[in-house]
Amino acid sequence: MAKVFKKTAGNGHISLCLGKRDFVDNVDSVEVVDGVVKVDPAGLNGKKVFVYLACAFRYGSEDLDVMGLSGRKDIWINRVQVYPPTGVLGTSVPKTPLLEALLKKVGEQGCPFSFQMPKNLPCSVSLQPGPNDSGKACGVDFEVKAYVADAAENLDEVIHKKDTCRLMIRKIQFAPANNKAGPKADLCKVFMMSDKPVHLSASLEKEIYYHGDPIVVSVKINNETNKVVKKINVSVEQLTHVVLYCSDTYTKSVCTEEFGETINANSTLDKTFQITPLLANNTEKRGISVDGRLKDSDTNLASTTLSQGEREMMGIIVSYKVKINLVVSSGGLLGGLTASNVTLELPLTLMSPKPAAHGIKSLFSSGQTSQWSKWNVETTGNTEQEETTYH
Repeated sequence: MAKVFKKTAGNGHISLCLGKRDFVDNVDSVEVVDGVVKVDPAGLNGKKVFVYLACAFRYGSEDLDVMGLSGRKDIWINRVQVYPPTGVLGTSVPKTPLLEALLKKVGEQGCPFSFQMPKNLPCSVSLQPGPNDSGKACGVDFEVKAYVADAAENLDEVIHKKDTCRLMIRKIQFAPANNKAGPKADLCKVFMMSDKPVHLSASLEKEIYYHGDPIVVSVKINNETNKVVKKINVSVEQLTHVVLYCSDTYTKSVCTEEFGETINANSTLDKTFQITPLLANNTEKRGISVDGRLKDSDTNLASTTLSQGEREMMGIIVSYKVKINLVVSSGGLLGGLTASNVTLELPLTLMSPKPAAHGIKSLFSSGQTSQWSKWNVETTGNTEQEETTYH
């Protein structure tokens, strides 16, 4: 099954077509962003058609734009002229199978383009708004925009909304194929009025966990004291480090489980616990980092940031940790008042698995031409707020 995403400008003179909206960052390389702009030269009045790809960080609401303040900062931007062709040596667009298929159907009015993003750009991340927040969410996003203008960058030129069409895309990372053994940690804590400690050790069975999979935490406790471990709390915390406009780190608990295990004095425990952090259980939490959205429900908790490029280029860095907390009391009538905690932390890598590779199927194989024609009819005259997907 193939998808094509198309957006048509309000005046109908240009249409932007992409074969996909998710582009993979393999850490050492990034997939090329390519597509086609369908141009009707008769409606341009001698103007040119440009396409740009922008990576931007949005840190304010749209209300700031009305006040004359920009709530958006461009991290990286690149522009190309697609019509009329420049004919400059070295500007030819490599023809991928999908791009050739799009050009074949669009015909002579199709103008191809491609962008190679640098490796040090951040992935698409959004900070989840609160239930009563409005406007676009803060975070890092990517946008492909086609527009009609006299020049590529002329601050004095007014580009009308009806002369533009845009599509949001995502830059994503998938988990590496080689999953190693998980991290381990040990802790020994001595309490006042006790000459012997509590030994706590914990480990994860693997280094990388996928979104939605239960996280298995192995815990070993050797309580040599005269105190009692009343309960065990296991949680996953998300750390969002905003590096572009400040140096703030926001820590949010995305999953917490309490286990009523009791370890008496001079006793031991060796057990595994399972917890599963899900965005579905955190939809009301403001400030949770999620992978960049294309639709309201089309996302999950933000993946761990693997690449660590220049800090001013990263925008947002996301990491996770598993926290094991023992609640220890002295027992007796005052046990609850004299309770103290023993806490151990483990780093966690949370990502999406790399999907199985599929060969690119032609959009125009036997029996699909009529569907494409129907798709063209349905999207004719779309404004830039509308979107159509072809399956």
